[in-house]
Amino acid sequence: MEKMKKFAALFLALCMIFALAVPASAANDKAVKVWVAENVVEFTKAQIADFQAAHPEYADFEVTVEPVGEGDAASNVLTDLDAAADIFGFPQDQLARLVAANSLLELEESVAEQVAAENDGGSVAAATLGDLMYAYPMTSDNGYFLYYDKSVVSDPSTLEGILADCEAAGKSFYYDLRSGWYQPAFFFGAGCTLTYDTDSEGNYIACNIDYASEKGFAAMKALVALAKSPAFVNGSSMSTATNVGAIVDGTWDAGAVKEAFGENYACAKLPTCGGVQLSGFGGFKLLGVKPQTDDDKLAFCDELAYFLASGEVQLARFKAVGWGPSNLEAKADEAVQADEALSALGAQLEFMIPQGQYPGEYWGLAEGLGDDIISGKYADADDAALMAALETFQAACEAAK
Repeated sequence: MEKMKKFAALFLALCMIFALAVPASAANDKAVKVWVAENVVEFTKAQIADFQAAHPEYADFEVTVEPVGEGDAASNVLTDLDAAADIFGFPQDQLARLVAANSLLELEESVAEQVAAENDGGSVAAATLGDLMYAYPMTSDNGYFLYYDKSVVSDPSTLEGILADCEAAGKSFYYDLRSGWYQPAFFFGAGCTLTYDTDSEGNYIACNIDYASEKGFAAMKALVALAKSPAFVNGSSMSTATNVGAIVDGTWDAGAVKEAFGENYACAKLPTCGGVQLSGFGGFKLLGVKPQTDDDKLAFCDELAYFLASGEVQLARFKAVGWGPSNLEAKADEAVQADEALSALGAQLEFMIPQGQYPGEYWGLAEGLGDDIISGKYADADDAALMAALETFQAACEAAK
């Protein structure tokens, strides 16, 4: 009995030594965790099963799909990279923070070129930092565009024409001039910049803004002119709007607009103003892969992420839950093109910039500028007063960092 105890103790000791000799990550080399929004968990599981069935060389990988929304995923990754998913969806405004924290693998040059060729320009820009691509575009479906009543607006291509038609018909043109999300459409369209740089911890370290310029002055004049129109009403929600001839809104209000306009329902990209195409912020969902130590696991994660962001899966996801594709072939599909709101948004996103990170103070500053314009403070202001207002706004934005 004593010999058996000694043998058991020796065996246990050898097992412990062997366990210590094996890298801690080895046990997890075949375990892959994926984070996606809750409403696409089951969809993603099915797609992964199809992928592994088509690639028997990856059949031994055990993939777990967990419901972690894009808004939370990036923060969770930055908080604990080791515990984070190997593949995760996130919004484009978190890209810089994730890259700065070394939490994303950059795409190989050949893969990045292929992804760039397959997806629209806005989503590609959203996945790119500097000259390098760090994520796979999944959607191009967050932004704003023009809804209009065809019986009121004869030509949606120019803001001047839209306002004239609405004024003539006694109808309203809704635009959220106070919003820091909608307001930049005029400034960005004129060629202005307003972005913030952050460090790896998300602290704002620089503001890049040139509103106090000739370009910004042109945009400011256009906003003042818009506010002076009898047709102008500040707002961007069709569910609370009345007597609408046209409204700048998003896909989330498509049902309400259709109900209001009936057979006269129509959509288009934003118009030009003074010959300049209005721009603004665009929103995109991206799919990232965190750094890996095992080459086989890295290859699997990369190929799986590429597949989950492919045109085939983007189109299937659109049909399943309505997410708007960024893949060019998927966007050209009849089912996607038949969605008028999504089609108009897709056209507009080509002119928009991906929304990055902005300090909370910025949104209040934009509201203040919008309030001053709407109140008529600058209705009769001379050029010097308008430029002074832009200089004040610019200085405040710079201080907000």
